[in-house]
Amino acid sequence: MSTLAESHNPGSHNPGGHSVTEAARNRRFGPMYSRNVKAVIARGLMATKSSNWMVMLSGFFEPVLYLISMGVGLGAIVGAVQGPGGQEISYAAYIAPALLAVSAMNGAVYDSTWNVFFKMNFAKLYQGMLYTSLGPLDVAMGEIFLALLRGLLYATGFTAVMGVMGLITTPWAILMIPASVLIAFGFASFGMGITSFMKTFQQMDWINFVMLPMFLFSATFYPLSVYPQYIQWLIQAMPLWHGVELLRQISVGIFSPATAIHVGYYLVMIVLGVMLTAGRLRKLFLK
Repeated sequence: MSTLAESHNPGSHNPGGHSVTEAARNRRFGPMYSRNVKAVIARGLMATKSSNWMVMLSGFFEPVLYLISMGVGLGAIVGAVQGPGGQEISYAAYIAPALLAVSAMNGAVYDSTWNVFFKMNFAKLYQGMLYTSLGPLDVAMGEIFLALLRGLLYATGFTAVMGVMGLITTPWAILMIPASVLIAFGFASFGMGITSFMKTFQQMDWINFVMLPMFLFSATFYPLSVYPQYIQWLIQAMPLWHGVELLRQISVGIFSPATAIHVGYYLVMIVLGVMLTAGRLRKLFLK
């Protein structure tokens, strides 16, 4: 009985006679990080393979359907529009990079919010993980990596669809894939941290409440110039707008100082998001 109790205790002793907690405190990075992110990733891949693959597949088709309905259908009415650098491009080529950014955001947000919410509040998965030698940073980075993998798959598939539709006109467009992963990283790092504050399904609805305006008003379907000045400022503060503009520039191979600003925005977002997530996991489960 005592052995069984010790195996479930965060301070249980290992064969060397040291507790897991004591070993965590004495390692190089302290209790925050055990350099075993791969264990979290392996567990997530097994779970995805067995139960979540249909959800992932459906998430890929949503932006493709938007591209066909809006880009092809509405594009026949709209005609050519002004793209980055002032050159004329088709409406489908204009909204395709924006929909790719939306796809990266949606995939990352799903994995880092609703998926995390269930694991944290119902499956109690993270509590179990942190009862082992894993630290909060291992768990955070593992979960974020899984969200990035989803974003990578979406970006690769959607870029291939753009190629089939003849919407890729420059070799630079291949950079949309790593840029989409950067966008997914930004949203995933913050999504998990924000979800740690949520306790009910009603609170989780606020995430959709925030994402919908970003989808509609981040210059996804219309240029920023059509909005009043004060709305333009609000849009430019949104993370999705920076992703849309970044991918739109890459898609035509035209870069400017604003490109570095868009990339820098996401780098700052990633650092702050990872710090928030790791800090919240430590506060919740390593008391």
